[in-house]
Amino acid sequence: MKGTVGELGEFGLIRELTSRLTTTSAVRLGPGDDAAVVAAPDRRVVASTDVLLEGRHFRRDWSTAYDVGRKAAAQNLADIAAMGAVPTALLLGLVVPADLPVTWPAEMMDGIRDECQVAGAAVVGGDVVRGDAITIAITALGDLRNHEPVTRSGARPGDVVAVTGWLGWSAAGHAVLSRGFRSPRAFVEAHRRPEPPYHAGPAAAGLGATAMTDVSDGLVADLGHIADASQVRIDLRSGDIDIPTQMSDIGQAVGVDPIQWVLSGGEDHAIVATFPSDVKLPARWKVIGEVLNPSALPQVTVDGAPWVHAGWDHFGDDQGAE
Repeated sequence: MKGTVGELGEFGLIRELTSRLTTTSAVRLGPGDDAAVVAAPDRRVVASTDVLLEGRHFRRDWSTAYDVGRKAAAQNLADIAAMGAVPTALLLGLVVPADLPVTWPAEMMDGIRDECQVAGAAVVGGDVVRGDAITIAITALGDLRNHEPVTRSGARPGDVVAVTGWLGWSAAGHAVLSRGFRSPRAFVEAHRRPEPPYHAGPAAAGLGATAMTDVSDGLVADLGHIADASQVRIDLRSGDIDIPTQMSDIGQAVGVDPIQWVLSGGEDHAIVATFPSDVKLPARWKVIGEVLNPSALPQVTVDGAPWVHAGWDHFGDDQGAE
């Protein structure tokens, strides 16, 4: 592919992007009409949407277009899994400058397509618009498969808190990139391309999870949403949370206690849930805390004490790109 998006034109770009897509059995009518048709056997559709803005959520000097596509899809599909649903479809809204090389959105679409395949979903449509900065808006859909949705409001005193997936890896990778390095590669790649445990959400619903969310803004911050919605206190045991040796080494090198990344770093999209204490959890789940009666306001504590480091806030004054 040669040239720019402006030279290719709107409909040429749409043809290029849709030519790269695959489909699934849930897609009854894909891109090319006024709207797509996706099967909903459960007769309920779980839906979530998110927006990524260049310079705010990704940097082209840190991540390839393919990386950005994988990340954009992953963070939306993880929201579907965190409701206990199976991802089925994804819609893309794309804003790009006219002088952007065509290869960039094409490679981004490859990333979105490949991440959808990991989750068992497919891109079914979208829109492209000319603008000054690259903006990616994604809507993900999912099927509950006859389960009730697992919301944030069901945690009860006596439940255990368990997590599956990585914690703090993306934040550690961000710290590495911020200092101009590209290794350890595993942490940098975790930041560029998160790997949500999609299977874990529906599996947790089947196990009887009482509340659930994915870790997008930081473990404490996201559990805070559960604590608030459920009107409970959640206490985490820091000694039960694994910190890899390489993460500790990175922390020592940059002067950061890695527990801050684990508890406050977002964008790993691990799944954290509360379960009745008598549920036998598979080995992939790690119990890291418990649900208690609120002593005052609903909150999350760590080893019995408040955690003072905030997680991600899109309107915070100190939030940089990625």
